[in-house]
Amino acid sequence: MNRDQIKGRITQAKGKAKEVAGRATGDERLEAKGRVQKTAGDLRGDFGDAKERVKDAFDRRH
Repeated sequence: MNRDQIKGRITQAKGKAKEVAGRATGDERLEAKGRVQKTAGDLRGDFGDAKERVKDAFDRRH
């Protein structure tokens, strides 16, 4: 697991927590911020996954 995968998962979890807290308290702004942060975490995690696949493919060739 690389740094982008880890940071992405952490950001995703923080965003999910904000989203849930916003929904529970009726704070639409917090809920929206949570969704944005969760999406950013998803994207960074996906980027980390892609980097890992490229690294694995390169390692198999050499």
